[in-house]
Formats: sequence, C-alpha cells, structure tokens
Amino acid sequence: MRLYKSALDQAAQEALRDEIREILRIAPLFQPVMPRTRKNFSVRMSNCGPLGWVSDVSGYRYQPDHPDTGQPWPPMPERLLALWRDLTGYPRDPDACLINYYDCNARMGAHQDVDEQDFDAPIVSISLGDACRFRIGGVARGGSTQALALDSGDVLVFGGPARKMFHGVDKILPGTSTLLDPPGRINLTLRRAR
Repeated sequence: MRLYKSALDQAAQEALRDEIREILRIAPLFQPVMPRTRKNFSVRMSNCGPLGWVSDVSGYRYQPDHPDTGQPWPPMPERLLALWRDLTGYPRDPDACLINYYDCNARMGAHQDVDEQDFDAPIVSISLGDACRFRIGGVARGGSTQALALDSGDVLVFGGPARKMFHGVDKILPGTSTLLDPPGRINLTLRRAR
C-alpha cells in the first residue's frame, strides 16, 4: 500500500471535480442497498468507465449500465487514466471507476474489494473534498487496525498483498475543504473488474 499525500494540487483537484460533476449529470448518484439486509448505504454512488459497481437486493456486481437510468456509464476522464498509468505501472487500464459521495454523516464499514475477477491489478483511491479518517486492517477480518487521515488530493494505491486488506471510512471531517459545494467527500476508486 502506498499513500501519495497531495498527489493532486488545487488546480488538478478543481479540474477533476468539474469532470466528475459532468459525469454525475449524465449518471446521477444512486442509493445502493445491502443485499441481505436491504438497508441503504450511507454513501450515494455512481460510476464511469466501461463497467460500474452496484449493490442491490440481487448482490454486489459490475455492470455496464446505470441501475436507475439504464444508460451506459460515461467514459472515464483521461486524467484518471493518466494517474493510473503514472502510479501503478500496470499494463492494462482500469475498466471501472466507482464514485462514492460522502455527506458529513456518511461512513463505510470495513470491507474488502473482492468482486473483481482477478486480484493482480491494484486499486487506486483518490480523495476530493473534506478529509476523512480512513481505517485499514489486515487481510482477515478482526485484528489490529490503523487510522490514516486522507485529505483532498491524496491518492492511495492498494497492490500486491495489500490488495485484499480490509478498509473503511470511520468519519468525515466537515469543513476541512472548500472544494465541493455542497460540502462532503468524493472518493474515486479505479479498478480492473475484468
């Protein structure tokens, strides 16, 4: 696992924010639910790229279209592909970018990203907006964990053995950024689903 603090400067964050706004105009945020409990996630989400990750009563999966509009996901911005290439060295581009929006009360419980067909490719996580307290653990549930502060512009890369580490978001730290209006945090997660 590698953390790149302030990998995106203010201008790059603003440009990426504007591209994400356009993506969300085409593929609006939707409310995922837990498959078993049917409870809403506290985050809302969307996607861009050939595939998008969704969660509903049918389970967790990648699919080529938005669950509410039925339209294909918008293309992934070139600046995200360039960031993936620069930081991972992986020979193939990501085919999915999950967009999670956290308001000041949202969180994400500890989980592994294991819905991909192959775990050889890394996961690249980009933070925009308010900071958060991010928690990481081991590859098995339970045991010791560590908290990290992720600020707007930070990029975290999970690869190799860290690819299956349990991780989550404990808390959003409101008022730590003016990038987003309304305020909150956007997390972009680049993945190879297939």
